[in-house]
Amino acid sequence: MSLVQKRAPDFEADAVLHGEFKRLKLADYKSKWLVLFFYPLDFTFVCPTEITAFSDKIEAFKKLNAEVVACSIDSKFTHLAWINTDRKSGGLGKIAYPLLADITKKIASDYGVLLDGGIALRGLFLINPDGMVAYEVVHDLGVGRSVEETLRVLEAFQTVAKTGEVCPANWVKGSKTMVPDPEKSKKYFQSA
Repeated sequence: MSLVQKRAPDFEADAVLHGEFKRLKLADYKSKWLVLFFYPLDFTFVCPTEITAFSDKIEAFKKLNAEVVACSIDSKFTHLAWINTDRKSGGLGKIAYPLLADITKKIASDYGVLLDGGIALRGLFLINPDGMVAYEVVHDLGVGRSVEETLRVLEAFQTVAKTGEVCPANWVKGSKTMVPDPEKSKKYFQSA
């Protein structure tokens, strides 16, 4: 069951941010966009490529008034050990956003991504400044997500919220939007 157009499930848990333990909750991100993504496990293979790719693009998210939080069922101690492991050795190195420790598996369960085996699917949720889920994508374990696609979709939702117009397929910043009206939308179709 999709969470889109529903209030994002609340959470509060320990996290690691800049090498320190911190308690985080969903309310900490009120009035900002939040990119919350789940990954299966620390010290694995696809996961570090995603986590470091999001970290490397953190300034692009901040320019869009968005924060990023990653979450797995691992403990804060395992997160810290992974951050303290060099990237060339399969670790994360410095990460510019928090890694949330969902050791009770409640957060993954509340977001509908917990597998029977006890790990999370690759789920990504865009939560708007009002705390509503605007976007979700959930898929199997073997394929990493695109940071560029996440940024594109985030910009599209922000454009819709700002202009009231809608973004057609493959929309990118600077592309034409359309008025969601049977008559007014013809302007877009006639120029395409």
